[in-house]
Amino acid sequence: MGTPLIEKSFCTTREAAALLGVSVGTVQLWVESGLLQAWKTAGGHRRVLRDSVDSLLRKVPAPSIPAQAPAQSLTASASPAGAGSQGKSRRLTVLVVEDDIHLLRLYEVHLAKWPMAPEVIAVNSAVAGLVMMGRCNPDLLITDLHMPGMDGFEMIRVLARLPEAASTNIVVVTGLDAEDIQSRGGLPADVAVLPKPIPFDKLLNIAQATAELARYRWDATTAAAA
Repeated sequence: MGTPLIEKSFCTTREAAALLGVSVGTVQLWVESGLLQAWKTAGGHRRVLRDSVDSLLRKVPAPSIPAQAPAQSLTASASPAGAGSQGKSRRLTVLVVEDDIHLLRLYEVHLAKWPMAPEVIAVNSAVAGLVMMGRCNPDLLITDLHMPGMDGFEMIRVLARLPEAASTNIVVVTGLDAEDIQSRGGLPADVAVLPKPIPFDKLLNIAQATAELARYRWDATTAAAA
């Protein structure tokens, strides 16, 4: 009789990163933030509890907002057809974090009409938002603040320590007023705050400016790699 296969109850940070679809640095940050449970061996190596990885994976549903088609590039409105490599830039990526499923549906309807036809990913919790940030590094993050469990404040504080999130434009859409926000520790100065009901016209203006900046970065990166 063969020896039964016993699944490990822990994994390395590299194995956890592969399972979650994020970088090793992101896993290390999540361990430090308490999002993942881990310990260090006598040799100083981190070991992550497999249960905590599986628990995190269960909190990330499939995106509720499908990518819109046909795809348009970030340069579609600024470059003529056949303008060379600039016409092949990627689409603007938008991550929406909102625990109200009805508001997620409202975002779906409105963002589908945006002229740059963004790729939209929507999740209903801050934990899922962190995982998706680590996976897709979006150009624009639109998030609520008041959510059960980990709230938007804590998510943004974790993102402030994540190098991969440095280029993401963060916009908060909330029912909290300025005094409420300050009483909960405030937000970074570069985070825009918009009131509910959702001001889609202002969000579109922000998305257009974000798309222009993303296009500039994309073209600069492409030129440097050429």
